[in-house]
Amino acid sequence: MFKKETEYALRALVYIQLQNIDSRKPGISEIASEIKTPPSFTAKILQRLVRMGFIQSSKGKNGGYFFDPDKSDLQLFKVIVAIEGETLFTGCGFGLKRCDENNPCPLHHSYAPIRDAINTLVQNETIQSLATSDTSDFEFVFSRNQDS
Repeated sequence: MFKKETEYALRALVYIQLQNIDSRKPGISEIASEIKTPPSFTAKILQRLVRMGFIQSSKGKNGGYFFDPDKSDLQLFKVIVAIEGETLFTGCGFGLKRCDENNPCPLHHSYAPIRDAINTLVQNETIQSLATSDTSDFEFVFSRNQDS
């Protein structure tokens, strides 16, 4: 559903938040390894996320990526829109430029409620809420207990 860049960004952000909860600032190599993404592409994505102000980074022995604890929780919507634009939430499921209630495409009436539900979901969920969810399978993807 999302571009690879968006998927990787969301996974990286959740992983960073999980590590930050444990007072850790993970580096690029660790993040890429844990979320199963190419390190160079992950580095580019993380640089972009830092420039956008979603996360911060620091260099040195205790360096790595982290969320500013004084900022509010980061909505999935903001990350997705920053990377992909708003087309996913406003566009036509058939890809037409002129599609609305008055001029619907063949998918409009079926796709519009799905698009709206996705919009609501990503507006309500945050990176922080995902990192603190009780989803048991989630822990198999991201291990919170790292050997440093």
